[in-house]
Amino acid sequence: MKFFQKSLSLRVLTLAMLMFSISAVSYGQQKGSLMDFDTTVVKKLISTLKKYEYVGISGYIQPQYQFIQTEGAKSFNGGDYTANTNNRFTLRRGRLRFDYARFDKNNLPQINFVFQFDGTERGVVIRDFWGRFYENKLNLFSVTTGMFARPFGFEVNYGSADRESLERGRMSQILMKVERDMGAMISLEPRTKQSFAKYLKFDIGAFNGQGLTATTDFDNHKDLITRFSIKPYKVSPKLIVSGSVSGLFGGMEQFTKYIYKMSNNQSFMVDSSASNVGKIAPRKYYGADVQIKIPNRVGQTEFRAEYIRGTQTATQSSSETPAVIPTSNGKNAPLYIRNFDGAYFYFLQHLGSKKHQFVAKYDWYDPNKKVKGTEIGKAFTAADVRFNTLGVGYVVYPNDNLRVTFWYEMPKNEKTSLTDYSTDIKDNNFTCRVQYRF
Repeated sequence: MKFFQKSLSLRVLTLAMLMFSISAVSYGQQKGSLMDFDTTVVKKLISTLKKYEYVGISGYIQPQYQFIQTEGAKSFNGGDYTANTNNRFTLRRGRLRFDYARFDKNNLPQINFVFQFDGTERGVVIRDFWGRFYENKLNLFSVTTGMFARPFGFEVNYGSADRESLERGRMSQILMKVERDMGAMISLEPRTKQSFAKYLKFDIGAFNGQGLTATTDFDNHKDLITRFSIKPYKVSPKLIVSGSVSGLFGGMEQFTKYIYKMSNNQSFMVDSSASNVGKIAPRKYYGADVQIKIPNRVGQTEFRAEYIRGTQTATQSSSETPAVIPTSNGKNAPLYIRNFDGAYFYFLQHLGSKKHQFVAKYDWYDPNKKVKGTEIGKAFTAADVRFNTLGVGYVVYPNDNLRVTFWYEMPKNEKTSLTDYSTDIKDNNFTCRVQYRF
């Protein structure tokens, strides 16, 4: 965890306010006006200002221009296009983050909390609102509560300001939209420098399950998420390795007796037992990821990979995790249970210096592993169609506060018997994004 200590701007602000207060005291004592107060007030003011010595303020904005092949095309790079447009200027993200941290006499963390907001032309929303406190006897445990990123995999937890590709993959966006959820988490993370254990971390948490797309939790069931990770470890001067394994064990309550599951003959079969109502339909994900860095004289070469598979409960028309109880024509809609898998692979290479970088990313998401190609027809929807996506980009870093990304992405859907997916959709897209960061 990165903590923010005294910043120059805060020290200047503190000094300015202190000088103003002292001058006000002097003036008040000389004139006997309503501003008259003694040095006790100054001491209280100094005590208040010292609280802000451990505040950090950071943020970034991401204005961008985009072009896509077809007007009104669907896109996982910043959202779908409107019916009559194939290009746009947007503000993808505008983040403002406040961090506060306190330390004990041995300079070990005691408490940390974070507020982060996201503002765009579409409005302002909350992104992070969480607190964490640390156990400082064994220096092993911390507890996090509030609204924060689910501890699953690498991509979900890799920040948008640092990620070299424009967005997280299609699978991450569908299964864990907006990445965050309300919950509580215990982390086992040795904070010592004496052994290999300092490279290990284990997280386990309970979450509502719907994520930030929901306004409230709509059932009593909670998702249990775990992650065991190895932090970047220098195997040799020219090889740094990290990785993790993750599991999500959750589900959602069934508010209807109609549950659809895939049969062995590539079709959905309905279970309409009255006892289905109130049971928990499964959401279980299993994942593993690895990152390999190879430092060299001009920067580094890096490879990343992550694979996730499992069982997802959603609706007929979407494999996205439901944010509310699904309904259709005023009645509770049936649930659909599918087996899925997906993965992504990154290749990153600095070009001559750390200011220039080439990025290639390939990912796939197969929402229904038990049916493919032209088998996908009647009774199936776009929620059952597999997509493979190749993206390539050039990233330039003029300075520490500025990044420019040129990205071209080529999604490819499998050819099915569905009218809209009988051929590959023309949805290749280009983005030029500028990121300003402080």
